[in-house]
Amino acid sequence: MSLEDRVMELETRLAFQDDTLGALSDELVLQQRAIERLQMQLAAMLKRQEEMAGQYEGGNQEAPPPHY
Repeated sequence: MSLEDRVMELETRLAFQDDTLGALSDELVLQQRAIERLQMQLAAMLKRQEEMAGQYEGGNQEAPPPHY
């Protein structure tokens, strides 16, 4: 294998690695956005659950019916 062939092979590998790194970076950005969106949805659900739990806790403090 000549020096020129070896250099061409290395340049080809480098080009593929650069492309792969770019694709992986783009995918990581998409995943991070999805994680942030899911975290916001989870926070909203937890807040809603706490609000609903507060509504039901107030109902438990009522006096029991007279037949108890």
